Amino acid sequence: MKYLLVLLLLLPGCWNGLRAQTPAAGQAYTDARAGYRLTYPPGWWVQQTDNPADATFYVGASWRQALAVVTLTIRPLPDARKDLNQLSAGQADTLRRTLSRLPQAQVLALTTQDAGTYQEARYDYTYAPAAPAAPARVVGRRLWRNGYEYRLEYRAPTTLEPRYPTEGRRLVESLVLIGKGLPSRRYPDQACDDKMYGIAALRFDGDQWQDDCQTIHEFSTNDPGAAPTIHRRALPFQSYALAKGFDNCLYSVTKAPTDAPEYVYRYDPAIRQGRYTHWQLPAQGPETVWIAAATDARGDLYFITADASQLVRVSPADDAVTVVWTADPVRQAPYFAAIGFAGAGTHANFCFDETGTLVQVYSTDGALLQINLATRQPVPDLLPLDGLPQKGGYSDLLLQYDAAGRRRLYLAGPKALYEIDLVRHRATRVRGGVYTDLAGCNLFRRPPPPVAAALPAASAPAWRGRVLDAVTRQPLPRAQFRLRANGRLTTIPLTEQAGFTVPTPPGQPLTAQLQLAGYLASDSTYQVFSGASAHDILLRPLAVGTTLALDKVQFAQGQAVLLPSSFPALDQLLALLTQNAGLTIELRGHTDNVGNPDKNLGLSEQRVEAVKTYLVGHGVAAARISGRGLGGTEPRASNEREVTRQLNRRVEFRVTGVR
Repeated sequence: MKYLLVLLLLLPGCWNGLRAQTPAAGQAYTDARAGYRLTYPPGWWVQQTDNPADATFYVGASWRQALAVVTLTIRPLPDARKDLNQLSAGQADTLRRTLSRLPQAQVLALTTQDAGTYQEARYDYTYAPAAPAAPARVVGRRLWRNGYEYRLEYRAPTTLEPRYPTEGRRLVESLVLIGKGLPSRRYPDQACDDKMYGIAALRFDGDQWQDDCQTIHEFSTNDPGAAPTIHRRALPFQSYALAKGFDNCLYSVTKAPTDAPEYVYRYDPAIRQGRYTHWQLPAQGPETVWIAAATDARGDLYFITADASQLVRVSPADDAVTVVWTADPVRQAPYFAAIGFAGAGTHANFCFDETGTLVQVYSTDGALLQINLATRQPVPDLLPLDGLPQKGGYSDLLLQYDAAGRRRLYLAGPKALYEIDLVRHRATRVRGGVYTDLAGCNLFRRPPPPVAAALPAASAPAWRGRVLDAVTRQPLPRAQFRLRANGRLTTIPLTEQAGFTVPTPPGQPLTAQLQLAGYLASDSTYQVFSGASAHDILLRPLAVGTTLALDKVQFAQGQAVLLPSSFPALDQLLALLTQNAGLTIELRGHTDNVGNPDKNLGLSEQRVEAVKTYLVGHGVAAARISGRGLGGTEPRASNEREVTRQLNRRVEFRVTGVR
């Protein structure tokens, strides 16, 4: 029965009322469809969620009485962001700013990693939710893969004993992505289907033909001559240009001669809905229009003007719009005088082949032109075709695989669609119809060979953060921030919101020294790893009751003898007392609960006296320093394990007076 319960926990939708016993090392939780695996600790339970891909884990007597919670959610990224590298797009900075705006927030850590198949940000912060909720600690990871965001977060009050945040962090860090995960939503990962499309130039309305250029016909590659599926008025404008993306959506732009920037329109034939994208083509120029569009082997969309003077590339994967050329390359061809005279037809309608060659058609007689897109050089000769019945009105062409996997070239003629035999240079009529542009992309269904390119320069790692008041979490822009690295001391400027940015080689230790009148000085060592990193620095105000542990003050085992490693920390306390003559403090000694309580109390008193002796011996008046030994009566962590007992063996000081 035990194994049945474990199996049920691994099946989405089977969580109601089940609380499986977990082994000492924790219980593995796997979702093969969503593509992740993690391990939750003993004593933690799984709670049902409405979304089968999500998971929630908690510790406590019941879900409603949970002490701490870890949630995993998987959500699709917005369409405008799903194809981007989230780190390159600034997602880490956006996350850092979002966390910094939380009430009384302190960012303890924020690091990033680009693993190639996914990107990730890890973070750790505290903040104060609205009353009556207690201050909260959040440890989380956000991973971006296949157009989805995986968000895993531990969340609990900061007042919990250290065991819970330790277990929560372990659970969060256990997450690994496995398999392919959810079907990719990223544009480059889509597989173009076999359908081809054309913009119908005319429609039969009542008893006569009328201009259309808004309706799209959908053809089957198996039988292009069969009656098409009609998408009536699919476009909100009249258009001559249509391209099919790897996402099997159709992209178009108005044919209006606006000589102004125009937005690209996306139409999804599967759901018969469309909307404008945020991609904007530049002004097409006076006395011309956007006349054709096509797709290349990378899935990029190209739009060209009727005079072929401007070719523009839209890259859905990069979310970029780029002008490819602003002068017609065919003007360099020997035959240009024969097709470029005043009153001649256009030669701008085009498609791509697998090699990146741009193939154009001369509208007057259907002859083919070729341009090497990489070099912008035209092939010297025109390629005339036989079997075309009349001159004028050849409006586009498209390379496509047929149902048998054979390469076909289709040509939109004045009153029919033709198939071109590229060996015999002969055209055969496929079906009737007048089309301004053709669209398809199954020629590029197989992933093209990777293009060798220089690796992008790695962005220099930087430490970003803020200097905050430890009590109010308000920024302290007047603090003096000095950074020691490689033996050099550098002053770091702060913004109006006390923000800072410190470029640094990855893995290099940095010593941050901060001072501000009315606050305890801070001298801590940090380490920045590759990628973006964020960590706020807290300064404690010099106020009565402020308590600070002297964590680096250490003693010989079981004795009240100061170790030499303690002297730098004691010298910092000495400097604080010297610079603030009206400051009085109480030293407080603590031990763990191991051994005789009376002996522990005596040892803590002796260690307090040792610290006081050091300070008085360096010039501090004895009257300014009082002391108490507390033994093991005030632990700040659990005494159940050695790793946490170490936190209880400490000396701290409390401010008792400020003048």
